[in-house]
Amino acid sequence: MTTSKSSNWDLTITSHRGWFELNFGELWQYRDLLWIYFRRNIITEYKQTILGPLWIFIPPIVTTLLFTIVFGKIAQLPTDGLPGPLFYMSGLVIWNYFSSSFSGTSNSLSGNSGLFGKVYFPRIIIPIATLLSGLIRFFIHFILFLCVLIYYSFNSNVELFPNYYLGFFFPILILIMGIQGLGFGLLFSAITTKYRDLRYILGYCMRLLMYASPIIFPLSIVPDKYRLVILINPITSVIEIFRYISLGTGQINYYGLFYSISFTIIIFISGLIIFNKVEKNFIDTA
Repeated sequence: MTTSKSSNWDLTITSHRGWFELNFGELWQYRDLLWIYFRRNIITEYKQTILGPLWIFIPPIVTTLLFTIVFGKIAQLPTDGLPGPLFYMSGLVIWNYFSSSFSGTSNSLSGNSGLFGKVYFPRIIIPIATLLSGLIRFFIHFILFLCVLIYYSFNSNVELFPNYYLGFFFPILILIMGIQGLGFGLLFSAITTKYRDLRYILGYCMRLLMYASPIIFPLSIVPDKYRLVILINPITSVIEIFRYISLGTGQINYYGLFYSISFTIIIFISGLIIFNKVEKNFIDTA
């Protein structure tokens, strides 16, 4: 019995795909699965924990207090005249979204290998769901930051001069951090499928990158001979712009912003290319 070549199939699954391919039509077809993974990331992360959703608030609060004591009180690093908790939290809000996007997507392939061998769906759905669920946590942390900002606005002798008229930059900054974390995550997710030991250095690299970002120190105190090293970090300009808009300190460096956007596009395309190449044969090598 032969099958006519003119048969119309509802779905065709093939491994022959372009290196840079993101089928939005297919993503729309699997939007229900994307929603399920999004809800799973939100609900199951703190399931069967004593404090439950309070864990969303605990890390930024504890980290802010720790930075205030260690770097503000003991090391006495300047904070551009801002209260320590406000200064550190303004950097952590941005950093945590990038960090969660990166760490969450970097385990996309190896962490779901059992599922990939049973059913077909666009593998990119899992990293995108991770990115979207991280966005919810970002907005919660941002609201927490606004509460701290309001508190110090009425209970501090320090005058704050926010530049809210530049608020249209906020979506751009969020997009840069999310897509940059997604790009790095896709890249490392594909690489660690073959070189599993690389996942152990991810946490170490993330800590180094955090200390090379103006989170615990303002860019204004960096000596000129080291300033270029800090500016090479694509997160630097994002944090500085965020502080300039919300607190009135820092600076808007349009060249730095253009560099961050360009870097984000390059790392996302690179990550997507390698992810598409690896995920086709991942089950055979897992």
